[in-house]
Amino acid sequence: MRAHDTFLLEAAARAPVIPVVTIEDPHLAAELAATLVAAGLPVVEVTLRTPRALDAIRAIAHGAPEAIVLAGTIVSPSQIGEAADAGATGIVTPGTSPRLADALAEAQIPAMPGCATVSEAMALHERGFSVLKLFPAAASGGPAWLKGIAGPLPSLRFCPTGGIDAQSAPAYLACPNVVCVGGTWVTPNALVAKGDFAAIARLAREAAALPRG
Repeated sequence: MRAHDTFLLEAAARAPVIPVVTIEDPHLAAELAATLVAAGLPVVEVTLRTPRALDAIRAIAHGAPEAIVLAGTIVSPSQIGEAADAGATGIVTPGTSPRLADALAEAQIPAMPGCATVSEAMALHERGFSVLKLFPAAASGGPAWLKGIAGPLPSLRFCPTGGIDAQSAPAYLACPNVVCVGGTWVTPNALVAKGDFAAIARLAREAAALPRG
């Protein structure tokens, strides 16, 4: 197993849920991350879906160093270096083109490449990746897909993301090849925009208490 994958497995073991966050205002980022860490969710994925997402990652790296911040929605090789320079400790992709897969395999930062089919998972495994993101998880087959792939590809581990909420998360976490789940339900955009950290803390504590296996 690659050292990068060991890092990702150890990070995923810290909590059952990785909050997937979209941040418009980077001034809220550090306090948001600190709130999640205090509630028991130390790993945070910040999506590169807003113009100031990299600024939000910088703010977390400097203002909430206890958080493990991942840069999400990486879709091109050029974004790998940008995320690393901003202070991300890992990157996550929604899917993985061959060109992006090559760049991830050579990157100096841990990466969790995304897949949605068995063939994609096998192709990424051939490149040396053993910790993958299943996205969009619910639309791609959900827990049934994960249980089905566990037999033929037993060395792969997954962080399913997409269409998962507090009610459906336990079914994913019960799958033997799932290390954690990703979800936006812990940090709804409306609560993030208002800076309602008390409400986010309540959702995060509930997520941190979800059982595994």
